[in-house]
Amino acid sequence: MAAIPLSLLDLVPIRPGQRARDSLAATVALAQLAEEMNYRRVWYAEHHNFVAIASATPSVIIAHVAAHTSRIRLGSGGVMLPNHSPLSVAEQFGLLETLHPGRIDLGLGRAPGTDQSTMLALRQDPAAAERFPADVLELQGYLSGNSQNPGVRATPGDGTNVPLYLLGSSLFGATLAASLGLPFAFASQFAPASLQQAVAVYRSEFRPSEQLAEPHVMAGVNVIVADTAAEAEEQALAHRRFMVNVMLARGRTPTDAEADAAIASPAGRQLLGMLTYSAVGTPDEVREYLEGFRKHADADELIVVPQSPNPEARLRSVRLLAEAIPQD
Repeated sequence: MAAIPLSLLDLVPIRPGQRARDSLAATVALAQLAEEMNYRRVWYAEHHNFVAIASATPSVIIAHVAAHTSRIRLGSGGVMLPNHSPLSVAEQFGLLETLHPGRIDLGLGRAPGTDQSTMLALRQDPAAAERFPADVLELQGYLSGNSQNPGVRATPGDGTNVPLYLLGSSLFGATLAASLGLPFAFASQFAPASLQQAVAVYRSEFRPSEQLAEPHVMAGVNVIVADTAAEAEEQALAHRRFMVNVMLARGRTPTDAEADAAIASPAGRQLLGMLTYSAVGTPDEVREYLEGFRKHADADELIVVPQSPNPEARLRSVRLLAEAIPQD
């Protein structure tokens, strides 16, 4: 059976006892290992006002990691376009492509990546999400050298043709990606409900473009690989407790008993539903799961979200996975 193309989504978690600086050092180490093990790419997602996530500015993280790696592709998974002007994004990613040619991806999302109060703090226009399709085209124009705004060019950025990827968790994203002829990354690692339907719509409605001749589907999946099944399950429990801290406790670190009680609550059960697509176990068990998941998702590439509870275990998980599913 052909190898499963694997990429990583690094949420840059700030684990209990860590500082943001520690988290960013772990992010560099993860990208360096991913490069060594021939993963396709590493992406970083824009999140705001999460004290346990240090990825508010993907472009800055990409620049930092790119300076400490040499060949692996790096990108956003994604930039939340309603928070930004297309011109500023084109300038940022055009600069990254200029500094690191052939290594930069620009994944775009329509959600704000935060809560309503933080949206106001970001000065986001509530109607910005409705302009997302037009903003994608405007951004694409700046990067391709075909600006829609006479006299306005992205410098650097103009003509760099940084490849665009559309992220989504619904039929809207699938339809838009298909109509624009762009790769489609489904966020099944936290929004599993519409995965198969969205992929089917994307494939059936896809129109070739200058960037992409055939549809390309990327599907997100949570992964914890350990030397034993018991160790993997222990790490999975730690990750569920961490999710309570991130999503429910909003930064106040609960005790294990409090976290377990929260997990057992209706809100906690809804939270666990976000982890529907999770591969947890030994290398052989995870390989078998991912082979099945790839078929289930009809995916060309998997975006693996390593969820081990500390930097050392995360590195071990990523290494074991690449050894179980070698990358060309």
